[in-house]
Amino acid sequence: MTTAKWIWICRVALAILLDLCCVGADVPSGYHREICQYRKGLPMQPHSEYRNRLLAIREQMLIRATLEGPEIYGYILPSTDEHLNQEVAVRDQRLHYLSGYTGNRAFAAITQSGAAIWLENRFARQADGELDCDWQIFLNDGNATIADWLGSQLHMNKRIGADPQLVPHHLWLTWEREMAAKFLKLIRVNSNLVDMIWDPDRPEPPKHHVIEVQPRDYAGEKWEDKVNELRRRLRHLNCDAMVVTSLTEIAYLLNIRGTDIPYTPVVKSFVIVSHEDIFFYVDHAKISINIDLHLRTDCYNENCVKIKEYQRVWSDIRTYVQIWKRILVPAPCVQEPGASEAIYTAVPAKNLVEHISPIIFMRAQKNSEEQEGMRKAHIRDGAAMCEAISNLEARFYTELWTEEKIKYEVELMRLSQSNAKGLSLRTVVAYGEHSALPYYISSNVTNIEVSDQSLLVIESGGQYLEGTTDVSRTYIFGEPTRDMKRAYTAVLAGILHISNLIFPASVKPSGVDSVVRAKVWHEMTDYPQETGHGIGAYGSVEEPPISVSYGQNSSYHFKQGYFFSSESGFYKRDDYGVRIKNVLEVLDSGRTTTTGEHFLAFQPVTLVPYEPKLIDGSMLSSDEKRMLNKYNAKIRKDIGDELKRLGNMKAFYWMMNKTRHIREYLPEDEYRAAMGGVCRTHNHLPLIAVFLMILASFIRPMWQL
Repeated sequence: MTTAKWIWICRVALAILLDLCCVGADVPSGYHREICQYRKGLPMQPHSEYRNRLLAIREQMLIRATLEGPEIYGYILPSTDEHLNQEVAVRDQRLHYLSGYTGNRAFAAITQSGAAIWLENRFARQADGELDCDWQIFLNDGNATIADWLGSQLHMNKRIGADPQLVPHHLWLTWEREMAAKFLKLIRVNSNLVDMIWDPDRPEPPKHHVIEVQPRDYAGEKWEDKVNELRRRLRHLNCDAMVVTSLTEIAYLLNIRGTDIPYTPVVKSFVIVSHEDIFFYVDHAKISINIDLHLRTDCYNENCVKIKEYQRVWSDIRTYVQIWKRILVPAPCVQEPGASEAIYTAVPAKNLVEHISPIIFMRAQKNSEEQEGMRKAHIRDGAAMCEAISNLEARFYTELWTEEKIKYEVELMRLSQSNAKGLSLRTVVAYGEHSALPYYISSNVTNIEVSDQSLLVIESGGQYLEGTTDVSRTYIFGEPTRDMKRAYTAVLAGILHISNLIFPASVKPSGVDSVVRAKVWHEMTDYPQETGHGIGAYGSVEEPPISVSYGQNSSYHFKQGYFFSSESGFYKRDDYGVRIKNVLEVLDSGRTTTTGEHFLAFQPVTLVPYEPKLIDGSMLSSDEKRMLNKYNAKIRKDIGDELKRLGNMKAFYWMMNKTRHIREYLPEDEYRAAMGGVCRTHNHLPLIAVFLMILASFIRPMWQL
């Protein structure tokens, strides 16, 4: 037998051996599903429509996956939409339709013999209650990746499909590398398989979602000026055009708002800006006469918008790359994932300029009208929270309360405020051991009764014409333990310090993180979430470029006019948790360093009272108490005026009671008592003993005389 034949036989044998070893070796076990322990492979209900859908998509994988080649053996489905939003419209809830999972930030993988989902830890219990036992659950920060699971399910050289419109380009590249390491091939499937099985029953786009104009009184500047500034920045980058894929960037750029996705007032659309044209790709049914006038659609110069149908963007990109030599396609930036794989594929590599969107930095620095609007929005929001919590306290012992009922009350009060346009995030109400979970999301599946024995964390926010809010507070309706007060005060101290911080402008966001965490670290604990992130003005509750986290080496800096959230927490496993979050405004202090660098300062715009029952005054320094009194005085002034204007005196008196002035200095005996020292009378015993000894020294000579 020739040497060539031996080499060929060895290669075949090695391939067969690898194939046999890959499948079934180190099969990932995933999140333990106790509910499925004795029901492996069985639906949670006798007849499951989700199991039928799983069978239907497996059929599509075999017969209708792609026109370019053979069938696919695995399919990856993200929970995002074509613009990579985490919260999506009902029409785009493909993962929910397929599996029954109602959360977000998830990816599913399906093969002919299995189904698995990857999600954040905070959604694990919810998913466990919603998914059939056909599904395995994995955590995003766990040891098993999508490629690991698919490698354990499939033989070598099998094809894995995914919709490139739903996957960020950089994530696609990561998946390609990981699949290749498992001898699998990732391919683009442009026809979404879920849409194929969903089509007859898929919800139609809402007809009443008309685009709204964001008035200049709130936006602060004309959209034409924003476009001209964008063009100036594109010229600086030597780019001929830019494809804008982020819905929040489009809303900011054109001064428009919409209701196409939950929690963020945006319009599902694309925009292409060149130096001569502005193309707006959107459903024509959403266009009103006001929008036509606003965007000047009846003229033909460089400051007139040409409106086209939403799907035309793909053909137009392929057409205009013949004219434009350098096209900017957005790259990832902190929370923004950048453009999708489909966008990157549509633009030829020779024309593509991968760069962070300049709109991110234009939007982050609010103008004077936006700054004033953010302050007004937080006054409205503070009044809503005072009304909600005062009502809750007044009715607490006369009604049965659950997490979901409290969530309803908080949302109702917020949406009843003038200029309220909706919520800015999923409201989180976490009681007791749920509050000890940093990423807990309340739902009907996890809902529990709320009593007065433990801590209650409420995280919520609203969208107002003037701005966006995001706030967390911790409450107790009974008497707190000493450990609860200690934990709460440590968290509060960090928030007080960052709210009054003055620092050189060159300090990076990661550099101020330790200011918030210092007191929590002193208690020998830490919290896993980032301390802060940027926030929009009637936009997204989470926007780049600011991210305050000591684990991130970001190159971006604070600037006057930035707004961001500042959060701190304390979590005692299976017992209770504390969370406080404020939105802060970045100000120019008007001072400079010896080298001429500007000093910046933070100012809280969130105005919601803290819980005085949970504050241990002996843990706060006199400076920290002064900071707290200053914050409470601002609440009494601004929120007090708003509540009186609304005629809500019950909430007003509740607020006044929660923001009472505290003594900044304690007498020594009270301080010692608070610190667990000896009682007041015992403090004088050493002095009395010394006095008696001195008296005896005088009496003894007199007695001898």
